[in-house]
Amino acid sequence: MLKVSGLRVSYGGIAAVRGITFHVGVGEMVALIGANGAGKTSTLKALARQLDASGGSVRYGERDIVALPPHQLVAQGIALVPEGRGVFPRMSIVENLQMGAYCRDDRGAIDADIEHVFSHFPRLRERARQLAGTLSGGEQQMLAIGRALMSRPKLLLLDEPSMGLAPIMVQKIFEVIRAVASEGMTVLLVEQNAKLALTVSQRGYVMESGAITLTGEAAALLANPKVRAAYLGE
Repeated sequence: MLKVSGLRVSYGGIAAVRGITFHVGVGEMVALIGANGAGKTSTLKALARQLDASGGSVRYGERDIVALPPHQLVAQGIALVPEGRGVFPRMSIVENLQMGAYCRDDRGAIDADIEHVFSHFPRLRERARQLAGTLSGGEQQMLAIGRALMSRPKLLLLDEPSMGLAPIMVQKIFEVIRAVASEGMTVLLVEQNAKLALTVSQRGYVMESGAITLTGEAAALLANPKVRAAYLGE
């Protein structure tokens, strides 16, 4: 579904992503792990066109999307759940979900999809008219994921979904991520919690200083002594 070749991202003269190449197959959940500053978020932002790539190509299906406007990416079936959640704080939960479906005009199906999000996150249903800015961090993460799902994406990009959350909330969030993946959605997961990311994914890539240094099946990476020492504290 996604083939990234030689992707480069720079901030001024500083290279954040140094010509990386990777792919995500249809229906896969793939993890991109690494320490702070490794270039993971810059990679996702370039894929979602929130940053301009300074080189390389990004093919989504048969199309190179490296220069496509962001709103067209959503219409093509790509949705990003950004680091920091990025909810609309002065809008209600329902209004945030409706914003996720801004490129759709099938009102009845939109309402049905809101109910589907609520089935994943019953806590959001209980607070449906509450302003998003008054929610806890975990509830905002639920809402950010739900809002992304409202565009009916084929490819879901997740940036640090566990960041700053209590363990019980992380468990709930990842239960839903597993459920969404089991429904056939393709997922690219950026996550500092390497053990958690590799446990739920089929394959993984390890990123260091803007480059991909290791790749393989998730189980093999979990067993790799270098990964265990660097990212699992073992």
